[in-house]
Formats: sequence, structure tokens, C-alpha cells
Amino acid sequence: MWKQQRRITLRSAPFPPAWRQIVEARVPLYGRLPEPDRMELQGHTQVFMAEKNFEGCGGLAMTDEIKVRVAAQACVLLLHRDTDYFPGLRSVLVYPGAYFAPTTRHLGSGIVEERQEARLGEAWPEGTVVLAWDAVCAGASNPKAGTNIVLHEFAHLLDFEDGWNDGAPLLDRGESPFAGRSRIASWARVLGAEFKKLRAGAQRGEEADLDVYGATNPAEFFAVATEAFFERPREMQEKHPELYGQLKGFYRQDPAQWIWEKGAAAEL
Repeated sequence: MWKQQRRITLRSAPFPPAWRQIVEARVPLYGRLPEPDRMELQGHTQVFMAEKNFEGCGGLAMTDEIKVRVAAQACVLLLHRDTDYFPGLRSVLVYPGAYFAPTTRHLGSGIVEERQEARLGEAWPEGTVVLAWDAVCAGASNPKAGTNIVLHEFAHLLDFEDGWNDGAPLLDRGESPFAGRSRIASWARVLGAEFKKLRAGAQRGEEADLDVYGATNPAEFFAVATEAFFERPREMQEKHPELYGQLKGFYRQDPAQWIWEKGAAAEL
């Protein structure tokens, strides 16, 4: 009860003017949201900023701009949903650019290869998200590219919430058992088919409108699909209507109806 009351207080507090300037200038998704959603996002951002720890790594000095830009984009995923604000997350680590992480690969016959792998981001179920700041900036500056490292890694956190990293986040909260089972079956059918289609195309070397990194496994497919859903929603709605419908139901948002043309007077 104390946690919920504290969050209510944070959400209802005035949004700092300096933070508003940051989201208006540096978070394009914020400007496309309907006004009620902007207000909701401001509240979620304030809770996120208060509860999560940010650390600059590799010589990067942490600033409010970095924190606000990451928090606001992450919280777009929480709009209209019952949320505990990525409950497993404790820290967000931000490097100035690509960083190196140790990896191991089993080559067979008991042989294991160890090496350093360059990365732009990753999410750990133990409670950490790691981001490359230049990738954060690039994703926000070119929405038409359909890639956004913040949306991608925080989609993984939603996937982790049921204890599995499998591309199937919690889908049946507050629903009857029958409705929940039906929704899970529909999700598995649609996303499973889309994943197999992307993977088959990638193996043939075909171009795709979804990032082929999503062909890696179902977890990466969910994260890639989330990026495209928020960054290129009209294209997804046209070319992958069932996939769009599943994500629309999960996120309880319809970004294809947001304002996407600069200077538009109303939602399209």
C-alpha cells in the first residue's frame, strides 16, 4: 500500500519543465501520442526515474537528459496497462557507444570458444538493462528505420515477467481462464507463424520489412516486432495485420492512429 501511494504521489506531481523540454525535443514518440497519453507517460516517467538506478559506464557522465530519454521511451510500453514498472529491474547501465561483453559458444566435441562480443544493448533477467547511448540517440532520431534499442531491451523485460525468455509475455492478467487460454493460443499461432516466415526468408537471403535479427529466436522476434509496432505501425498494420492486432491487444495501444505527419492537426 505504501508503494502504491508513493507512486500515485509521483504520478500526480507536476512534470519538471526541464524534463518536458527534453521529451518534446528528443523523444519523437512523445510528440505523436494523444494528449491524455502524454500526461500518463509523464507520470510513469516520474515513477521510473524515482525507482530505478542509472549508472554511466565507460567514462559516460550520467545526466538528466540521458535518464529522461531512456525512461520516457521505456514507459511508452506501459501505457494503458496495469504495471509494476518492470519489477525485476534495478539498474540501467549506459555506455557512450558499443561495448564489449564476454560470450561463450559451444563448438561441439567439448570445445568451447570464449570471446569478446560488441553489443549495443542487452537485458538481464537478474535486474539490469545495458544500453549504448549513441544507439539510443540513433533510434530516436530516425523512427522510419523501425529500430529502437530502448523499446527492444525493455520489451525483453516484459517477456521476462513470467519467468521465461520465450517471446510470450504475460497475456492473461485479469481475464477468465478460458479467455486467457484463447489469447495465449492466438498469440502463439500468429507470432509463431510470423517468426517462421521471417526465419525462412532470412535463410534464403531475402529482404524483409522486419529486422532479420528477429529471426534469431522467438524472444528476439517479440522485441523486434515491438520496435516495428511503435516505430512503423502503419507498415506493420498493412503487411502484418494479425501481428499488429496481437501487439495492439497486448500493449493496449494503436500507434497507427497517432499523428505521424509533422504539423498534422488531428490524429489520422
